Amino acid sequence: MTDNRSGRHKSYSGGHADPSNPALPSVPFDLDLARVALVVTDPQIDFLSSKGAAWEVFKDSITELDTVANLRRLFIAAKEAGIPIVISPHYYYPHDHRWRFAAPGEALMHKLRMFHRPGPLTIDGFACSGADWLPELKDLIEDGRTVLCSPHKIAGPQTNDAIFQLRKLKVDQVILAGMAANFCVESHLRDFVEHGFEVAVVRDATAGSNIPEGDGYAAALVNFRWLANALIKTDGVLAMIREKKGPQREAR
Repeated sequence: MTDNRSGRHKSYSGGHADPSNPALPSVPFDLDLARVALVVTDPQIDFLSSKGAAWEVFKDSITELDTVANLRRLFIAAKEAGIPIVISPHYYYPHDHRWRFAAPGEALMHKLRMFHRPGPLTIDGFACSGADWLPELKDLIEDGRTVLCSPHKIAGPQTNDAIFQLRKLKVDQVILAGMAANFCVESHLRDFVEHGFEVAVVRDATAGSNIPEGDGYAAALVNFRWLANALIKTDGVLAMIREKKGPQREAR
């Protein structure tokens, strides 16, 4: 469905509903607190804030799904249960803007100066910039317990140390959330699955673009259903954690 005034694909709840008669089989997902981590991609101002460079194309999806509130709920529940949290961020430095070729998504991010930092060895200008953490999540990220990976450069963890960090935590089960649904989240999902991780995607703790090319969130849902071991809402994840938590676990 298209909004003729803007040319943008209009988000609508029916397009995001689960199929009434799915062809793909349901598979079991048994949350195991001893081997799970919460992985969050790009919880940064440029994606999730009205002050961010990409807000105009993501705001409808973020608002509809209540993405920010759901991410905060996931962070709090994970920390209370002793589940490690791993952040896979996106940063661009001046040398990254000198690449000699780019795909359309990359070109757009460079054009918007998303996630820009003046250099890898300085945090000058980082605070409150588009590359900084969303203020609603910052206290939970900068608590000294959260694992902050090196940046991925396009969409997936092939260019950073996310998988290395997970292996060092003896994790092989992932709760995956963050931005953006059909870009970085899907790319992380694909690579994690190919590396033997069991992955549950939190469907309302992400969001997608809404552009003339189509509804990014709806596109992501199709592939999440094919690839993820589970596709769950935040309420469902929190219920699983409560069921499994029992006595307070020591934070990892």
